[in-house]
Amino acid sequence: MGTRRSGRTGRMRRGVLAVAVAGGLALAGCSGGGGSDVHRATGDSGQKRDGAPLPAPAPALPNGGTSAGASAAPGEQGDDERREFAPDHLSTFALDVDTASYGFARRTLAEGRLPDPSTVRPEEFVNSFRQDYPRPDGDGFSVSVDGARTDDEGWSLVRVGLATRGEPAETERPPAALTFVIDVSGSMAEPGRLDLVKQSLRLMTDRLRPDDSIALVTFSDTAKTVLPMTRLGRAGGVGGVGGDARDGRARVHRAIHHLEPTQSTNLEAGITTGYDTAVRGQRDGATNRVVLLSDALANTGETSADGILDRISDARREHGITLFGVGVGSDYGDALMERLADKGDGHTTYVSNEEDAREVFCEQLPAHIELRARDAKAQVSFDPETVEQFRLIGYDNREVADEDFRDDSVDGGEIGPGHTVTALYAVRTVPGAGGHLATASVRWLDPESRAPHEESGRIETSGLDGSLGEADAGLQVVAVAAYFADGLRAAAPPGGRVNRDLPEPVPATPSLTELSERAHALPTRTKQVRELTSSIDEAARLTGG
Repeated sequence: MGTRRSGRTGRMRRGVLAVAVAGGLALAGCSGGGGSDVHRATGDSGQKRDGAPLPAPAPALPNGGTSAGASAAPGEQGDDERREFAPDHLSTFALDVDTASYGFARRTLAEGRLPDPSTVRPEEFVNSFRQDYPRPDGDGFSVSVDGARTDDEGWSLVRVGLATRGEPAETERPPAALTFVIDVSGSMAEPGRLDLVKQSLRLMTDRLRPDDSIALVTFSDTAKTVLPMTRLGRAGGVGGVGGDARDGRARVHRAIHHLEPTQSTNLEAGITTGYDTAVRGQRDGATNRVVLLSDALANTGETSADGILDRISDARREHGITLFGVGVGSDYGDALMERLADKGDGHTTYVSNEEDAREVFCEQLPAHIELRARDAKAQVSFDPETVEQFRLIGYDNREVADEDFRDDSVDGGEIGPGHTVTALYAVRTVPGAGGHLATASVRWLDPESRAPHEESGRIETSGLDGSLGEADAGLQVVAVAAYFADGLRAAAPPGGRVNRDLPEPVPATPSLTELSERAHALPTRTKQVRELTSSIDEAARLTGG
């Protein structure tokens, strides 16, 4: 997803969004002090009723916004901004399928440590769980909207679900031209970094088709192309000059084998050289991607995402080459990697072991080779007759000005085959009101013709009649994931201090111990849900509940 225009900021929101009730209630901005970060038109306390099964999650926190051009330090997000308190009924954001924040949190917890709250992005927790939404017949999206009561002072959860058609048959996918930009700096010597990257690349090389191509670029204090774009199969041979399928793969494997860690981390040089190599090796009719594999701990050259990407802006815009970021390492520059992929029209994920690597390089990356939609944006319109206030959980640095929803020059997210995108809202309804609650729309550009398309779905207040404990299993899972992200943001180790730079959690938010009990009671016990439950258990243990 590319850089958004800096103008038209008056209607952009930071996490908490409020709707004026029918009387046109004027809302004041929030203070920067402690206490609950819930903004209410009614001024009531929001305390949980006795026996409530699940309260509404705490509001999302900003995670990257300071003044224009400012950047966060590696592994951290930007300073908290004063929130704008928007008295309208629209919520607009660019789509996001990143999952690195959740993967890194799980890795950190498995090592017996709590993640830095600034690295926790709720939408990446939520979107780590693929949902069973209906699929469209062609490119673009289906739109599903459902919800459930939390029984916490009138709050409900509303889930907006978007899905793309599944991966094409093997004969349908266009060939891929992938440039892997590999961090070989000294920090990558730690077990689980370069060794895992090499193993991952071997897996990917063996799974690619004969008409796919690979280039390899390495970087430490400088960068170099160790393998130019090399076709793996018979159609053109090795590097396009004769040979058979085995020759191309063998050449790639030899280059991977000789990768060794050395010196400092000049991420700028790596990405610049990577994009230069991708442009030189670009193939007509192929899908061109740059895949960055790094711990993203840049310490030499330009170290900000904006500065790095400024140097390859022409390649991004003119050639449409997107960036897929794969993070590794126990110390990981999460924010830098996320911003690089965000502004490079791509996505991020995180691998911590061989099983993760197999999933990413044998399942996720092939799904990123082809696109189903470009510049995809969502807009949810809440009915002020039935909705008193609402807030979007996460997507803080994906916000788009409401009036830019149909401005196709404003960048959105690039989404591939078989993806699901979930946006979770905490919604407080007007007491006794009934009828239309919200309409969710998604707008995208056709990946080939760039023609715009839209789809919409709606929900009535009657859609919130059921309790969350009785809701669809997928909704229950993403609710627990959102609570988990909120709990980690507010967490402190036993005897430690909560980070006061982050807003206090909403009153009556479940403790991690309570959340653990709810996770164990989820109606579905897939591998992903078991891993989520285990991570919540560990967080509860580390914090003492």
